[in-house]
Amino acid sequence: MQWQKAAVVILAGTEGHANLGYLVNGLETAKEFAETDGDEVELIFDGAGTQWIPELEDPDSDPHELYQAVKDNASACDYCSGAFGVDDAVNDSGVVRLDDHDGHPSIRSLVDDGYEVITF
Repeated sequence: MQWQKAAVVILAGTEGHANLGYLVNGLETAKEFAETDGDEVELIFDGAGTQWIPELEDPDSDPHELYQAVKDNASACDYCSGAFGVDDAVNDSGVVRLDDHDGHPSIRSLVDDGYEVITF
């Protein structure tokens, strides 16, 4: 079996039922890669997706447990965390902030490193 490298990028914001579906599908995808021996996964909250972090940190939120299963693989866009008003929540969460391309995560670097980029 060939090992895989996946970067799961959550772009969907917190508004609407469909976006909750995108989030949960993204978290499930990240979890599947994280649980497969030899696979590598990066879970990146980018754009409006950074808004999920405060909700996911809340133990009473429905996707909290799923998030906890993959949190060690999670990071957030530094610029977007500020732009979407969740700086404090991201800092409090301990999630790594990415700023390697003008304050944003470098998708190019992920591709260079052999990651398949999957967006939700």
